[in-house]
Amino acid sequence: MKTDFTPVYPVYYEVFTAEQEKAFSKVFYFGNGTEVEEAKGKITGLEKNESAEEYLIFDSGQQVRIDRIITVNGIPGPAYDEYDAFALACLNCNVGME
Repeated sequence: MKTDFTPVYPVYYEVFTAEQEKAFSKVFYFGNGTEVEEAKGKITGLEKNESAEEYLIFDSGQQVRIDRIITVNGIPGPAYDEYDAFALACLNCNVGME
């Protein structure tokens, strides 16, 4: 399931820039729908495609859309709140609590 790109807060660009200085980074992100995926390696840059979607680029050639990032080396990313809400969804139901 493809989602529309959502612009991210400027503070995340500071995080992404700082991560480019490191030799290794691990990023967890939403791939298709709510499927959590992982990218790791050296972040070499940030690119924007013709649809104005922005991606972190890894030395392996892997690309991660920045608005779908859950964490970067344990630092919450733009999609962290979505992940947290998804993870706690079952706690919001009252099944069997009558």
